[in-house]
Amino acid sequence: MRPESNAYREAGVDIEAGKRATDLMAEAVESTYTPHVLAGLGAFGGLFDAAHLKALNAPLLVASTDGVGTKTLVAARLNRWETIGQDLVNHCVNDILVQGAEPLFFLDYVASARLAPEQVATIVQGMARACRDAGCALLGGETAEMPGVYHEGALDVVGTIVGVLDREHLIDGTRIQAGDMVLAFPSSGLHTNGYTLARRVLDDEDWNTPHPLLDGQSIGEALLAIHRSYLPHVRALRTAGIDLRGLAHITGGGVFDNVPRILPEGLGVRLRLGTWPMPAIFTLIQHKGHVDREEMFHVFNMGLGMLAFVPEEDAQRAVEVLGEQECFIVGRVVAEDGIQLVN
Repeated sequence: MRPESNAYREAGVDIEAGKRATDLMAEAVESTYTPHVLAGLGAFGGLFDAAHLKALNAPLLVASTDGVGTKTLVAARLNRWETIGQDLVNHCVNDILVQGAEPLFFLDYVASARLAPEQVATIVQGMARACRDAGCALLGGETAEMPGVYHEGALDVVGTIVGVLDREHLIDGTRIQAGDMVLAFPSSGLHTNGYTLARRVLDDEDWNTPHPLLDGQSIGEALLAIHRSYLPHVRALRTAGIDLRGLAHITGGGVFDNVPRILPEGLGVRLRLGTWPMPAIFTLIQHKGHVDREEMFHVFNMGLGMLAFVPEEDAQRAVEVLGEQECFIVGRVVAEDGIQLVN
């Protein structure tokens, strides 16, 4: 029988709290397992059977790691933890989706100064929900308690995703050409970027009661709106035979930094303002913070969750496939560098 000792707990790390967090999240994590998961929660390393990838002609693995940034501070202020796990998974799903990949499995990392088992379990349960929606296994992760590294009350959430596609279906933007149309899949709000500016601008506002400029939402609800996954959108367009020549996930850096990442040299985009719905939270931030339009489009997604580039003849059919509330024709590719915002 091992001797009882509180030395590690007194130093700031509670091993029993870590075990309780694992117990609380176990059912949710295991609910994401596909038949390809051979070892998951509790194993030193997750095991995933990749034999089914042999059915692809030339399988490519696509991987990405990201976090939710200071959106965790919004969750902490409101003491609401059920959404940021979904934010994290959906962000990562979208990041590999732009190259055409379907998610296989996801790994998470949750770290704090002091572990609160119920809080961590709630976050991971959100991850599991998003993984189930995407058909992705939550294969494993790490819960770290690190006093001295994180200040009291702080929490960090990071995830890694691995997906796969057949090389012949790779979407890399190289086929984009002048005259192609730009489609937008609408965002739910800030998603996971721009929260440092948003928090500074809105810090002295009431975050808990409905705001008159937010269509009945409170500021807290608007800021915690879940980062959308566009996996269903892309699946539907592919099934319909739409020629997806490029996809851009509008995250940190906004339109100005993310769109050029996929454009061939010498091409740019002309976006027509007013052709998509912009969540009211952006107007509130812009007006209250006196932020100019260009900076808003550089910091935030401004309602453009993901942009898709298709031939002109496919644009209207794409809208019909997804519906007028889920797909908007917002611009055109032009034979000049840069992003233009026009009325």
